[in-house]
Amino acid sequence: MLKKIITTAFVLLTFVIYSVHQRGETTSIVPSVSQTTKQTTATATDASSSNTTSMNQAMTSHMATYKDGSYTGSSADAYYGYIQVKAVISGGQLTDVQFLQHPKDQRNSVEINNYAMPILKQQAIKNQTAQVDGVSGASDTSQAFVQSLGDALSQAKA
Repeated sequence: MLKKIITTAFVLLTFVIYSVHQRGETTSIVPSVSQTTKQTTATATDASSSNTTSMNQAMTSHMATYKDGSYTGSSADAYYGYIQVKAVISGGQLTDVQFLQHPKDQRNSVEINNYAMPILKQQAIKNQTAQVDGVSGASDTSQAFVQSLGDALSQAKA
């Protein structure tokens, strides 16, 4: 009988600790939807630091151009779902990245992706490559984005 009580207490305590941890992790990593626009603008501004700018300019000047058209990347696992993008090439340059698929069945996934996707898209267009800085708090989304866009851009190589 005592074993059952101790086991039940342990399971309940573990659940409570896990719940508190998940709640704290969600609120500290993912901004509220109302803050998304402000933080996206701030992150984009931060990303244009002098080191990043000079590296991007050097990369852009030595890059091969792409064949015009639309290229769909492979679907890449982002843990809670899949990311798939389409790269739009015009004038030999990456001009748009469209998200064809992304995790959207859980509230946390929706918040993370609403925050991360515009930043990843902006970085890719600016860098003209799939090699972008990961978005803090959205590492699975960032990695899947790089994989899918990389596949699309490899199809577009001139």
